[in-house]
Amino acid sequence: MMTRRVPMLREIRLGIRTLILHKLRSLLTILGVVFGVGSVVAMLAVGEGASQEALRQIRQLGSHNLIIDSIKPTDEAVAGGGRVRMVMYGLRYLDEARIREGFPAVARLAPAKIIRKEVRLGATRMEMRVVGSTPDWFQLVRRPVVAGRVLTALDEEQGTAAAVLTEHGARRLLANANTLGQSILVDGKAFEVVGIIRSAGGEGAVQTPDQDVDIYIPMTTARRVFGDLTTRRTAAGHEREWVELHAMIVEARELADVEPLAWGIETMLRTSHPDGGYQIRVPLALLRQAEATRRNFNIVLGSIAGISLLVGGIGIMNIMLASVTERTREIGIRRAIGARRRQIVRQFLIETVVLSLTGGLIGVGLGLFIPLVITQVAGMPTVVTAWSLILSLGISVGVGIVFGLYPAARAARLDPIQALRHE
Repeated sequence: MMTRRVPMLREIRLGIRTLILHKLRSLLTILGVVFGVGSVVAMLAVGEGASQEALRQIRQLGSHNLIIDSIKPTDEAVAGGGRVRMVMYGLRYLDEARIREGFPAVARLAPAKIIRKEVRLGATRMEMRVVGSTPDWFQLVRRPVVAGRVLTALDEEQGTAAAVLTEHGARRLLANANTLGQSILVDGKAFEVVGIIRSAGGEGAVQTPDQDVDIYIPMTTARRVFGDLTTRRTAAGHEREWVELHAMIVEARELADVEPLAWGIETMLRTSHPDGGYQIRVPLALLRQAEATRRNFNIVLGSIAGISLLVGGIGIMNIMLASVTERTREIGIRRAIGARRRQIVRQFLIETVVLSLTGGLIGVGLGLFIPLVITQVAGMPTVVTAWSLILSLGISVGVGIVFGLYPAARAARLDPIQALRHE
């Protein structure tokens, strides 16, 4: 066993010494591999970070949930002219009742009436999104409770003037005041703050039902106080909108029920809304699509970055071919004193592996550093996975071996007599 190890160790030391004799040439060859591996790791980290962020946002919507939104028609489809226009669109209370009663697969349903109103506390004023809904909303759109409580069935039944704020909204509105129990004015109507929940976390690639600055009130209160007709000022005059429900979140009892339930609700709404005015989002379908896109995206990024490794491999082949030419006489001497062809091949392969492995390890370090800079400077999420490090390092060594085989074989095929005559 020892008789095999000693020659191998000697050949490795000899290969390293040979590369050190040509420091600049070896360094330039290694740089091609370094940037190739670094770009592979960094690009995969950026792609993985973006993909995981999109998947996280989709999962927040709930894999058992369906989200039905009211869609405002385009200006061409709006009835009325002059300075006052009337727009009627979207989901109706009757749609909610039909879905509850007509689909046994529905476990929970949370309707939502969404209106933008001015909210005041003393001299502080800000526009917030007022969401009228039921207690089921907080079961379907789960956000941690920071303080107080969420809306209850009693609030919904009695139509109380209770309000739950998001954390970001509370910080802006109640910055210098007590939080719970504070009375705020929503479009001039007094509401008591009974709870604060964690904010959604900012806008992302996937639109969530909630936003960073929301205020939640009971649905019965929203219908009584604000009604279904809203008027807003536009550049051309005034626009009135009649919308009963702006959104509904429907939870299926089982995961297998999600897509059939979506198809059934779509069929029902198509009958009652022939002109459209709604859209159905299925997070489960979005999740599957995002995972497929994620795989394709990683393949594309890896292929693009792999071109850099290919360039590095060509650099290794070029250097090793030059080395074979320079060391022709040395090869002839070794063959003349009894060295076999496989020993010559092994010697040159050792040198290519040392070059590619050294470049690969440095490139992995560079690939770990670049995503940190991207995250700190650009604020983009990046995720370096173990498989990307192993893959890029393995490819770099593989590229070194593949591109080193031809120079090594060429060196081994040299005729010893011709090699000894080489000057």
